[in-house]
Amino acid sequence: MGRHPRRDLLAGLTVAVVALPLALGFGISSGAGAAAGLATAVVAGALAAVFGGSNLQVSGPTGAMTVVLVPIVAQYGTGGVLAVGLLAGLMMIALAFARAGRYMSYVPAPVIEGFTLGIAGVIGLQQVPAALGVAKPDGAKVMVIAWRAAGEFVRHPDWTAAGLTAGVVVLMLAGARWKPTVPFSLVAVVGATLAVKAAHLDAALIGHLPSGLPAPSLSFLHPASVPSLLAPAVAVAALAALESLMSASAADAMSVGQRHDSDKELFGQGLANLAAPLFGGVAATGAIARTAVNVRSGAASRLAALSHAAVLAVIVFAAAPLVSGIPLAALAGVLIATAIRMVEVGSLRAMARATRSDAAILVLTAAATLALDLVKAVLIGMGVAGALALRSVARQARLDQVPLDRGDHSEEEHRLLAEHIVAYRIDGPLFFAAAHRFLMELTEVADVRVVILRMSRVSTLDATGALVLKDAIGKLTRRGITVMASGIRPGQLRTLDSLGVLDRLRAEGRVYDSTPDAIRAARTHLHAAGVLPQPPDPADPADPVVLADR
Repeated sequence: MGRHPRRDLLAGLTVAVVALPLALGFGISSGAGAAAGLATAVVAGALAAVFGGSNLQVSGPTGAMTVVLVPIVAQYGTGGVLAVGLLAGLMMIALAFARAGRYMSYVPAPVIEGFTLGIAGVIGLQQVPAALGVAKPDGAKVMVIAWRAAGEFVRHPDWTAAGLTAGVVVLMLAGARWKPTVPFSLVAVVGATLAVKAAHLDAALIGHLPSGLPAPSLSFLHPASVPSLLAPAVAVAALAALESLMSASAADAMSVGQRHDSDKELFGQGLANLAAPLFGGVAATGAIARTAVNVRSGAASRLAALSHAAVLAVIVFAAAPLVSGIPLAALAGVLIATAIRMVEVGSLRAMARATRSDAAILVLTAAATLALDLVKAVLIGMGVAGALALRSVARQARLDQVPLDRGDHSEEEHRLLAEHIVAYRIDGPLFFAAAHRFLMELTEVADVRVVILRMSRVSTLDATGALVLKDAIGKLTRRGITVMASGIRPGQLRTLDSLGVLDRLRAEGRVYDSTPDAIRAARTHLHAAGVLPQPPDPADPADPVVLADR
């Protein structure tokens, strides 16, 4: 934390500016109130930064968690939400000690994409009453509430709130395209608040926030109510674990040389959720959007996330009267714009075109997220993904008559290793259940200049496997290792091309029909780089045909 304090403090300030309207909005959307959102961002953000397993993760209230908390608030009240958060924190600590973090990597990519799409839809629908300036109708399902709010607006139209919301959405989306580094969410909220005050508009305003965080208390936790709260707590813990580890993985992908500890991250998030309810906060997770802002702002250590929490704490204690004048319609606009930006159209299109199974899983998970709840949606998506993957393996399982290799290849393989070349033959299915193990094994290679991926025996390839292959190629390339591919089957090209896995290799001419061609090209490349003393002579009878099976 002491290596780059200036960069970290500046990144933390930037993230705090972005997080302020989101914390307020998510606190209100959850039903616990704006103060609960800020308390969560401060307490959970600080503890997760110190005790978590990622150096760049930023934690706080999120849209996905808000979706889960709304029905809990409706059934058990605010005290029930705080108790659920505390129980979920205990469960996450137990998961950390059980070393369950490694299993979160088995969630298929289409499930994650569908889950994110469904969350974006739910967050947007949740904002309909505030965006239209009507009281929130009764109802348990977000689609029902949005429909009833729209009907009430049609009967008694007032365009004040709708215009304010639309202005915030347009400013945030247009501003993000024009100047991505400027926190237009805060600019939009401040502008909307000033406009309301100047025009004396009759807009619903957030109630005054407390001048400080509430004193720690366990008054909300009654032992008799614990059994009925266990099921909601399991859902909250599962979602918090899944979203936090997804966010930490995203932080690793956006940075150089960073790698999170999954079990330690679960422990830190568990402590954060254990403490946040004591200060009136709701359940928290790692926040992908704020983590991305943190990384792109130049954060180098945990000091950035910790300073973000400190800046928000100053706002809670010193600037609550200023925050109390923010119109609800403006915060609704911030969350609608956030939901729109959560949807990566290009990623969804590529995933949908990869295979029919991936497209079906994506659509089903998104629909289940809208119609049911998030945990059920993930379970349904994973169940369908598992069934389709097994069906794919069963359909492609066959016995191939493979001719015996000529002689023992051990001498030839040692010769390749001496030349800093290694050829990996990938046998069997490369799909979500085996993809991450493949990535770990492939990126552990050492003292090698060229890696040849022999793919003629890959029987099954889905979007997750293709993305992991792309990630492995990128990591090897960043380490200065030249990657080549050989023997790719025509049936696998569609999935690889739709996700851009081979773009870089094709641009550099490193995709070959057979392994011997790739090996000759590797030796030529190493000779040109000065690694090998002399070029191989293809006509030399002493140079045997190496690994002749494609």
